[in-house]
Amino acid sequence: MQKELILHDDFPPHSYEQWCESVEKQLKGAPFARLVKQTIEGIDISPMYFSKDTEALPHMNALPGFSPYVRGCQPTGPVCRSWLVAQEIVYPDPFLTNEALRYDLKRGQTAINLPLDRASKQGIDPDMENASHVGEGGLSVSSYADWAMALKDIPINKMPIFVQTGESGIAITALLIACVVTQKMQAEDISGWIGVDPLGMLAQTGKLNLSLSTIYDEMSELTQWTSVNTPQLKTISPSGIPYHNSGGSAVCESAYVMATAVEYIRALLERGVTIDDICQAMVFQLSIGSDFFMEMAKLRAIRLVWEKIASAFGASETSQKMIIHARTSSYNKTKTDPYVNMLRVTTEAFSAISGGCDSLHVEPFDALLGLPTAFSRRIARNVHIVLRDESHFKHPVDPAGGSWYVEHLTDQLANKIWEKFQDIEKNGGMFAALKKGMVQKNLKDKADERLKNASFRKTVFVGTNKYPNLKENPTQANVADMKAVAKSRAIKVNQFKNTRDMDPLQASLKTFQTSRNEKQKGWFVQAIQAATKGASLAEITQAMRKQSEEAIQIEPVYQHRAAERFENLRHRTQQYAKANGQTPAIFLANMGPIPQHKARADFSTGFFELAAFDVLGNKGFQTIDDAVAALKASGTRITVICSTDDTYPNIVPDLARAIKHISNDHKIIVAGYPKEYIQTFQEAGVDDFIHLKTDALAFLENLQQQMGVTS
Repeated sequence: MQKELILHDDFPPHSYEQWCESVEKQLKGAPFARLVKQTIEGIDISPMYFSKDTEALPHMNALPGFSPYVRGCQPTGPVCRSWLVAQEIVYPDPFLTNEALRYDLKRGQTAINLPLDRASKQGIDPDMENASHVGEGGLSVSSYADWAMALKDIPINKMPIFVQTGESGIAITALLIACVVTQKMQAEDISGWIGVDPLGMLAQTGKLNLSLSTIYDEMSELTQWTSVNTPQLKTISPSGIPYHNSGGSAVCESAYVMATAVEYIRALLERGVTIDDICQAMVFQLSIGSDFFMEMAKLRAIRLVWEKIASAFGASETSQKMIIHARTSSYNKTKTDPYVNMLRVTTEAFSAISGGCDSLHVEPFDALLGLPTAFSRRIARNVHIVLRDESHFKHPVDPAGGSWYVEHLTDQLANKIWEKFQDIEKNGGMFAALKKGMVQKNLKDKADERLKNASFRKTVFVGTNKYPNLKENPTQANVADMKAVAKSRAIKVNQFKNTRDMDPLQASLKTFQTSRNEKQKGWFVQAIQAATKGASLAEITQAMRKQSEEAIQIEPVYQHRAAERFENLRHRTQQYAKANGQTPAIFLANMGPIPQHKARADFSTGFFELAAFDVLGNKGFQTIDDAVAALKASGTRITVICSTDDTYPNIVPDLARAIKHISNDHKIIVAGYPKEYIQTFQEAGVDDFIHLKTDALAFLENLQQQMGVTS
């Protein structure tokens, strides 16, 4: 008779000490601490976690939907209300925007997400003489008619709309509400958010066109009006995206967002807005990077920190709940081998959903190359749908809850965020930190650390700084002719302006200007009335601004992508090849049979292909004379010797001297780093060594300089 299996007896639990002892045996006596890694956030990551790691954590007994909201702000999580599929539609023309939006809304998109172009964020009409940046970054909007075109046949009273406006949302919101009114809809039915974030705009561009006092007056007016008239439409959207895209860590991004939100709270409290109205008007925007568990923990940790901040200001429990719009990272995406971006956004979306985001944009894989195509939009949108419907991520209330690792990481991250947030507060708040350059310096330090990790290939960008594919077919880019876009938009805007009845329009603008200058209560209503009579974005903006205002200028944060310099390596070589008719070549002196040289030859090929060099491989040479003869025939100026450390002493000195005899300028590189023979090899003529600890970026940039491959 078969013995009954009793799990507890047959598989007894093991203590932490027993696990460590077993691991150290595998490490052959090396300490367990050797496996502990430190992240860019300064957090130690252990290879194993136990129940003891979470016993003292204060948030462990909290349930989903309850303070401190680490496990989400809804008791049922995504079960009853899934995250919003909020894909950005970034086409510059209202007609093209409408076409793409209607198509995508029929195929799984559940929110209207419309970033504005730079001109619209600055309050500039496309037909103005000084108009610039028209269509860059998103939708060009100049009137309620543009909104009507962009939103034609779309039930905006039945689904949320997201609009990222920058420093002020007054004119844009007035035009949007005017569009709603002229289409006989109720403003109170409009939901979503208007992304007003002046400090984020300042960090990103280095400039605000008017004083913060004036900006906060406008933010106050907009927030008070919407809290009464469009309570489902939020108006304040502190964003961590500029900081993330400048190389900031999860701690930096989260702390800067919290400090920004606190600055807005204080400014609006001074202007008579209640703490609950302020908090309930906020939506937080965060980027989601590739560190899977860190990004998951970031969303959980920042909710914990926000609950602490909001409660300190006396906000109600409802106002302590944080609404998070997540966006997959642009910082880690690549132009080379862009299809890998599909895989990157999948893990990022997984992190965002597991962390409990409320809405999510998954960046199309070709976003860096131009405007997304219908295909790339579909693939990005389907990431949501596969995770939600096929992987059933709408069913678990809190997928990460209870994980010893994630819970411990959440607590560590929250403490780090709180510490950095307090440091900003001690230095006068977020604006002061930006003005002093504290934020910029901190981000640069983190970006430099990230670049170092990428240069030494501790951080891998598949297809860019490791495993390059030089035979890939370039992805067809959908690049818009921005000059043509600007010209077309100017014509259409001018045509609309010529249809307006100017007398009532001018009277309405005058009433609005007077109301605004005299700070009469409810002056935003006058802006809406002017918009319904055809006032343009620039006309509304100019009417509420005083000419004496001085712009604020600081050093902007440096937004970039981590893989850019590696992409530039490849681009420089390719441009050189086009100009000179041939690609710079590297000769591999593969010594001995294939098993002897293959590992080093494969490593060297992958290493030099990062810079798009033509690597001349072979099946190996049995003698030095054979290698030298093949080298002469190749006509190359650089040779890489590939074999094993054991065979190098009998090969490298003689081969190096033979090569230098041909040309003393010929560069000789040894694949590997046999420490005891370094000096001997150098004396024989070896110029350099490549190995796993080589700074690949610096080495290849220097090599390009030596070969005359410059940009």
